[in-house]
Amino acid sequence: MSKPNGPQDDDSHQRLSSSAEAEHPLEWDESPNNRKSKSERQAISRREEKTDARKIVTGESKYTADYALHFPDLAEASILRSDIAHGYVTEIDTSDADAMDGVYAVITPDSDEVPDAMYTSAGQSYPEPSPWDLNVLRRKVRYVGDPIAAVAATDTQTANKALRAIDVTYEELDAVLDPEEAMEPDAPQIHDPDQVENIQPGADYERNIEAHTEGEIGDVDTAFEEAATRDDWFVTETEWKTPYQSHCVPEPHTTIAHRDEDNRFHLITSTQVPYHTRRQLAHLFDVPIRDIRVTKPRIGAGFGAKQSMLIEPITVALMLAADRPVKLETTRREQFYAMRFRRSARVQMRSVVTQDGAIKAFDMSAVTNAGAYGPHGLTVTSSIATKPLPLYTHTPNIRFEMKAVHTNLPIGGAIRGYGAPQGHFALEGHMDEVANKLGLDPIVLRSRNLIGNGDLDTASGVTTDGEHVRRIRSCGINDCIERGKAAIGWEDVKQPEEDHLHRACGVALTAQKSGVAGDELGAAHIRMNEDGSFILQTGAVDIGPGADTAMAQIAAEVLGVPPEDVLVQASDTDISPFDYGAYASSTTYVTGSAVKKAAEDARAQLLEFASQMLDEPVENLQARDGAVRSTQTGDSVTIEDIGYESIYGDNVRAQVMGQASHCTDESPPPFGAQFADVTVNEHTGEFEIHQLVFAVDCGVAINPDLVEGQVEGAMHMSYEFAVSAGLSFENDGTPETLGFRDYGMPTTADQPPLESILVETHEPTGPFGAKSVAEIPVNGVPPALSNAIHSAVGVRITDLPITAEKIRAKLDTD
Repeated sequence: MSKPNGPQDDDSHQRLSSSAEAEHPLEWDESPNNRKSKSERQAISRREEKTDARKIVTGESKYTADYALHFPDLAEASILRSDIAHGYVTEIDTSDADAMDGVYAVITPDSDEVPDAMYTSAGQSYPEPSPWDLNVLRRKVRYVGDPIAAVAATDTQTANKALRAIDVTYEELDAVLDPEEAMEPDAPQIHDPDQVENIQPGADYERNIEAHTEGEIGDVDTAFEEAATRDDWFVTETEWKTPYQSHCVPEPHTTIAHRDEDNRFHLITSTQVPYHTRRQLAHLFDVPIRDIRVTKPRIGAGFGAKQSMLIEPITVALMLAADRPVKLETTRREQFYAMRFRRSARVQMRSVVTQDGAIKAFDMSAVTNAGAYGPHGLTVTSSIATKPLPLYTHTPNIRFEMKAVHTNLPIGGAIRGYGAPQGHFALEGHMDEVANKLGLDPIVLRSRNLIGNGDLDTASGVTTDGEHVRRIRSCGINDCIERGKAAIGWEDVKQPEEDHLHRACGVALTAQKSGVAGDELGAAHIRMNEDGSFILQTGAVDIGPGADTAMAQIAAEVLGVPPEDVLVQASDTDISPFDYGAYASSTTYVTGSAVKKAAEDARAQLLEFASQMLDEPVENLQARDGAVRSTQTGDSVTIEDIGYESIYGDNVRAQVMGQASHCTDESPPPFGAQFADVTVNEHTGEFEIHQLVFAVDCGVAINPDLVEGQVEGAMHMSYEFAVSAGLSFENDGTPETLGFRDYGMPTTADQPPLESILVETHEPTGPFGAKSVAEIPVNGVPPALSNAIHSAVGVRITDLPITAEKIRAKLDTD
């Protein structure tokens, strides 16, 4: 962007955004039925029971592995993974494994059934922004865990025995495990640029850089130069580090592949992105998309782990080699070293802030550890800035630089929050440091610079030269702050009687997105049965939080029926309408809008039949409480009666069916305020969290129970990120963390009390005013906890996890 001669004030900043102002008007052409008062709502804003809740707790739900019983000739599979971090597989001797009883197939990179084509495991839009840098099985290995061979056998025990019989010879290369060292000129080169298709900016494989970009609003350097000449402008510099984080999904990655009666590939698989998986498999195996079917059964949580296509290609290759159905289910050990993870990051912050708390400039840079391959590297690392910085979008000068760097460690991928937790830890910790320097209350400092309703958010476009900015049409952040303060007791913190114990509260503000602006598509189809019930089909994937329940409530609100009369079918690429999948907090906002449109289409047909039956014009009719009623005469006909009339009637016969697609350039942010109440022991550094409170503005909550479940589950995940050890490795890249016990995930006994507060606003671009909520609560605990500890004992923990040992060491040093 062009730079003015000096630092901008708010007015000049707004003038620079004049074209964006015109492109993103405040007023939104909202349909009349989208805004309903609480008294008018029938199915939404209700605490409906999650449709699959009872099946899950009673064990009746079927997950991918449960479908093995449908295939009496099923083979079970295991993967042989590299036990070195970097090198070449020079020889694989599979003769002993091939000769074993019960072994149906052994595949290696040289097997005819194994594709040689490159691909990316990232399930994103097409063409994928992530580099195509993977092979199904690998001749060059780049981390401990790279798949190099696989076996299909009568059972898993036999498959594992066959794996142990495979003799692998390596040519081992030097490995590099640290991103900073990986960028040095003499570091081992992990990828050959001639063998990778990478459309991301700034790739430099000679320095192991997968992606590098920067963006600027205003003139950051001039702001810092002016700060050096003024006594009333203050510069603050901080650095923050975050570790790997595992998704810790209860259900490991599992896939069953077989050929159906038409000789098509059919996969039953635990995926968040069935349509992306279908497209990628068609590319790899060079078959038409029409010859692949992907069915998603119930999923035992995803959190982004299943947004990548990880084991499906190996399963298909084994199915072809064994000429029978194959099930591949990863082990818990594999989940902790060979799948995908939240990438570790180092984030540096600099700011210029005036004496009275006006932010003049932010300078932010991030280096993330992409690991051995590059899914989501550019988009996740960019999100470190573009998700939290909009909180303070009035800042006239903002710069962000990012690098995603390859190492010989496990692969970074998509995980709940998608870069935002790393960015919020840095930004909200930095804001507290600024407040301390200025002697301001940390909430006062934030409030003086905070985004508000009606604002044009330009900070979200810092890496795209001003593209992807957005108008804020719903913002409850101030209410979140006030209600969170009251709940945590911000104004009345009582100190313990013991002199060595110190109690304080910390705060962190959070923001996120609702889908990916301009890069999503959801579709829905709904049809009425003769008894007045409805079948709703979407390509969306319920990965546990209750999306199917929310979709039923949205449809029911439009149709005037109870949610239990709307049956939502699981995603299946042969049956369901297209959907990009479950990621980026998009399901309620994007797919929910498609469901609302499809239900409105069906409702229009419903009213036409009712008009004939009641001899009333459509404009006099209202669908509510399971019937269509005339607002003029009070006469009514039940939805069930309409169902039978539409299909079996003497006049016009037609099944009531609605369908719609939805895509949008909008991505309204939900907002939140995270509070932590902590007591710290200055003798030991131990700390007790008395309570975690998160107040969230997610627009209209379609189902408050589900929203609270999302908030509290995400707070637990955020708490885990703040205090657990993450992944650890030996000096040669060998993983040390191979299970829950090693990982140190907090248990229910460790979990502090949680309180979720729902602050309702109305987002005119969302279905019935809804925005997203799935990811935003995962951003706040690390900075809020760090801020609370600093307020209690005056030491700052800037590298996660936060531990008593680190606090004690800082107290000794300070």
